[in-house]
Formats: sequence, structure tokens, C-alpha cells
Amino acid sequence: MTPPYMVDGANTAEMLISNMDYAGVSAAVVTQEVIDGNQNAYLRAVKTKYPDRIKIYSYFDDDTPPETEGFDGIKLCAGRMKHADLTRYAAVFEAAQKYGLFVGLELADGDAQTASAREMIRQFPDVRIAIGHFGMVTRPGWQEQIRLAREKNVYIESGGITWLFHKEFYPYPSAVRAIREAAEICGMEKLMWGSDYPRTMSEITYKMSFDFVLKSPELTDGEKTAFLSGNAKGVFGFDRLHVCVPVKNMLED
Repeated sequence: MTPPYMVDGANTAEMLISNMDYAGVSAAVVTQEVIDGNQNAYLRAVKTKYPDRIKIYSYFDDDTPPETEGFDGIKLCAGRMKHADLTRYAAVFEAAQKYGLFVGLELADGDAQTASAREMIRQFPDVRIAIGHFGMVTRPGWQEQIRLAREKNVYIESGGITWLFHKEFYPYPSAVRAIREAAEICGMEKLMWGSDYPRTMSEITYKMSFDFVLKSPELTDGEKTAFLSGNAKGVFGFDRLHVCVPVKNMLED
């Protein structure tokens, strides 16, 4: 799942920052996944080292209280939890509300969990919620997850969209069309770019994970700016963005 140059399987923060600098990415939100296990301790240390570059989600597991200290958000891998009904995890939303954190949701495919997700969204209207993997856009019924972003506190992030359209590959015209369709459902102001780094880097570069959006004629310059940076800056609270110095390679003019 990781690029071959990560010879020990470790994706360090330094590798991420190096890729960000090279691609001209000022800041990132680091999420967590079930398949990686709990990385809370490491991410706390990373946040201390790179406070202006990185926001972090804590990993939430069944039957344990959500961790909040030192974190910016809480990640709920909803489609892989013990209970499909998200009202069983109200403690996550309560903690986020109490400490001003955002919540990351990765839902089961289609509309399997959208009803209980909507219930939590409406019970906690001040909690910022980001739905991951662009609603699992290549799965039937993905639009139902996008419709959740019609609620004022819900947003959609596109981490993994290049993986989901991998068979088509760069420049992912179907992914761009999906972004356009989602914008028609909930508004471009609710959509945010995500790279799914490092997993997708086994086939593409970090820059390619957003370059297909930059070069697409299907989106306006304003829409590209909102999708790639503007929306996330507001949602995740990046007040002062790091200014990246352009790094050219020998293939560029």
C-alpha cells in the first residue's frame, strides 16, 4: 500500500513534509484508518514538531473514550465499527462539540449509514463534519453521502478519489465529472481536495493527486481554488499558511 521507496513500510512526517514542499502544498490534515492501527501517540509528537503545517485526527476505537487532548479532530471509521447505527457513537460528537474539534466520517458504501449520520449531524449542528473518500464515489448510491453536505456543518473531502478511479488513471476525467456532479448536489463550497497520501503514491506522485484538477477545463479558476485550498482553510482553521518555495526538477523549464 505504500510506495516502494518506503523500504521499511514507514511513512514518516518528514517524508510527508518533503512531498508537500516539493508539490507546493502548504498544509495537510492527517487522518487515520483501521488498517494502520492507532497512531495517536506518534501524531501528537508530529503536531508538536510541525504545528503550522499539520492538523491531526485522533483514532477512535469501539468501547474506548474518544481522545481529544492535542488533537484537532476525531476520526470515526463508521463503516468498520461494531455498530452500523452512528447514534451509538454519540460520545464522539459530544466530545467534538465540547472541545471544538471536527469529526471525520468514512461511511459504509451508498446510503447504508446516511440516516443515522444525518441524525448525528442534526443533533450536533455546530460540529464540523468531513465525509471521506468523496462518499465512495464509484459505488452505487454515492450521491446519498454527498447530499449530507447540504447540512450547514457537513463537508466532503476527496481523499482516495484517484484510487477509486484508478482504472481510468490520470488525468481522471470521470473524477472531475464526479466533482462537478457533487457540486451540483451540495455546492462547490462544500467540497475539499484530499490526496490519500501515501497509498496512492505507489502509482502517482503527490502533485498528480491534485494536478488533474488544476489542468481540467471542466472547472473554473474560482472553483479550483475553492476545492484545492479555500474551503479546507476555513473548515479546518488554517489561519496562517506556510509559503512554499517552488522546487523545480530537471524536466521543467
